[in-house]
Amino acid sequence: MLVTIDNVLQEDELDALREGLRQADWATGVSAGPQARTVKKNLQIPEGDPRLQDMRTTVMRALNRSETLLSAALPFKILPPNFNRYSGETNRYGLHTDSTLRPLPDGSYLRTDISATLFLSDPDEYEGGELTIEDIYGVHQIKLAAGSLVVYPSGSIHEVRPVTRGERLACYMFMQSLVKDTEQRRHLYEMDTALRGLRGRHGEEDTDLVRLTGLYNNLLRRWSEC
Repeated sequence: MLVTIDNVLQEDELDALREGLRQADWATGVSAGPQARTVKKNLQIPEGDPRLQDMRTTVMRALNRSETLLSAALPFKILPPNFNRYSGETNRYGLHTDSTLRPLPDGSYLRTDISATLFLSDPDEYEGGELTIEDIYGVHQIKLAAGSLVVYPSGSIHEVRPVTRGERLACYMFMQSLVKDTEQRRHLYEMDTALRGLRGRHGEEDTDLVRLTGLYNNLLRRWSEC
């Protein structure tokens, strides 16, 4: 399931992140599995950068505000966000799938159910650089406004097309969902979206809505693996 979410970042948060990116010490991106590493040609902020923790906190605060993200991803764990840059000779990330397991700072591992890209450059600031994602419905080319987010299954084959002009800045992250199965997550997301629409029209105390909300929560309990 591929979901795009507009305006995840507030304007001041986006400005702060872009300022941090301007001051960052960039390094060749190496946080990838064996196959992906062979096609990864971008830059990222290394772990030792003193600005990284504050930038991660800004992103996590914004993610926690997003009802749509919580509904679509049902996140159990989120790997600390990282930041990348595509320009010049380091301008693409070829076809790959994301590694299934990623180490967390506490030494445990996160199962990558969902990948996400938070765009930090506006589309008119660069040419190329589309995030291309393959699924059963075809190939999708994603190029969102700065501050907007796309989430998609980590097992999807995807790539970042070459940036031929300008600079593409983004934040990327991986999530382990409460619900591992992609189709079950999609059913829950569609049901929750419909429930929110019905609440807006009928109010929280409608008896049928109470029962449907109970059904949603019981399905979440049944399908949750955490």
